[in-house]
Amino acid sequence: MAERFYLNCPLAVGPVQIRDPEARHLTVVCRLRAGDQVCLFNGDGNQYLARIHASGRKCVDLEVLAVETPARELRTNIHVAAPVPKGDRAQFLIEKLTELGVASFAPLNTQRSVVKPGEGKIEKLERYVIEASKQCGRNVLLRIEPPAEWTTYCRRVDLPAMRLVAHPGGTDPLPRTVEDMALAVGPEGGFIGEEVTLARESGWRVVNLGPTTLRIETAAILLASWAVRNALDSQSS
Repeated sequence: MAERFYLNCPLAVGPVQIRDPEARHLTVVCRLRAGDQVCLFNGDGNQYLARIHASGRKCVDLEVLAVETPARELRTNIHVAAPVPKGDRAQFLIEKLTELGVASFAPLNTQRSVVKPGEGKIEKLERYVIEASKQCGRNVLLRIEPPAEWTTYCRRVDLPAMRLVAHPGGTDPLPRTVEDMALAVGPEGGFIGEEVTLARESGWRVVNLGPTTLRIETAAILLASWAVRNALDSQSS
C-alpha cells in the first residue's frame, strides 16, 4: 500500500501541495521523491491517489490522479466515552479506538477522574487520530468531542438508544445487537454510586467486564472490540 498523508483541505483530481510537517515526513522520513506515488486523505471518506512532481523539506508538489472510496467504515456507529488516562496510555487508547473503527470519543470528567484535559491535550488526541488513520487505512477520522461532565453526557438526548456503561458489579447482560451504540467506562477508581444511579435513570445498561480491575484503556478497548465484533458479524451475514 502506498504511503498515506493527511491534508486538512478539500481534495480533487489535479495539483495539490503538502507543506511543513507532512512534507518533511514525506521527504526525510519516508525518503520519497519525484515520480513516487502516495495516497492522500482528508477525512471525507475518500482517498486520493497522487504522484509526486517535486519534493522539498517544506513543500511537496503533487498531482492527484484518482479518487477512491474504499468500504472501510463500520455500518454501526460506535461512540466511546471515558476519562483520559495518564501519559502514553491516552495515545494507546485513541490509536486502538481509531483502528477498531469507532466513530467518536468523548473525554469524561467524573468524580474520580485524575486527568482534566485542556485544549492542548485535545489537540494531541486529534493528532493521534490522524497518525493512527494513516497507519490503519481509515479515511474518516474518529471525532474527538469536547470534554464533558458525566452528569451531562449520560443525559444527552442525541446519543443512540443503546447505551452501555461498564462498572464492577453491573448485572445487565451484554446485548446481541447491531444498533448504533454509546459505550462508557469510568475512571480507575470506578464511578461513584450516584453516577451509576444516574446512568440507570438515564437509560444506560450497567454491564460487568469481568472479575479483575481493568485500566481505563483496557476496559474501553474491550467494550469497543465487543461492539465491533457484533457489527462485523452482522455485515458478513
